[in-house]
Amino acid sequence: MVTDVEWTAFFPAAVLLAATPGANQLLALRNGLRHGPRAAVGASLGRFGAFALMVAAVAAGLGALLTASEAAFTVVKWGGVAYLSWLGVRTVATAGRPADDEGRADSAAPQGGQPSVPARRLARQEFVVAAANPKALILFTVFLPQFLPCGAAHVVLPLCALGAAYIAVEFCCACGYAALGGRLKALGITRRVRRWLDAATGVAMLGLAGWLATEER
Repeated sequence: MVTDVEWTAFFPAAVLLAATPGANQLLALRNGLRHGPRAAVGASLGRFGAFALMVAAVAAGLGALLTASEAAFTVVKWGGVAYLSWLGVRTVATAGRPADDEGRADSAAPQGGQPSVPARRLARQEFVVAAANPKALILFTVFLPQFLPCGAAHVVLPLCALGAAYIAVEFCCACGYAALGGRLKALGITRRVRRWLDAATGVAMLGLAGWLATEER
């Protein structure tokens, strides 16, 4: 039963896990700085769509298939490495763009502080960054079952409940990162901090890609 889940142990662990800076949280911070907190929060829905699919996959037993199948893991792994590497290089290149080019890009944004990048593009980026990491699926496979009641015969409903709770915790943390980015934007130090954050985000993406490339099933 859902009420038998070890909620008191789950929530502190989930908060710690979700609040730890990672590729998606850095994206939320970066999007909040560049496009405002509302756009960043909206973009994070792409991440939670990926997480919801992962939770459903774990509940259906597909997570175990990924851990058991070397071919499936290899395909997902190198697809993730390729995308994260491309995104990291592109983000670092953005950080190294001359200030004049950046100023022209800022001036091309619509009036009223609205994001010039389509919301669907930002959400798709969050989705792919989350889905491209096979370790995220393994994380749900290993992390969530720890809080299930011992010897439970039916685990699908409790797993889904834990997954929904984790997504809610992650959403709160994403809002915090997006709000921080929006606050930095409001302080008027956008250009300097933006370039630093672009570089940090790009390096994080490349680091994650390198880590995935060396990981074994």
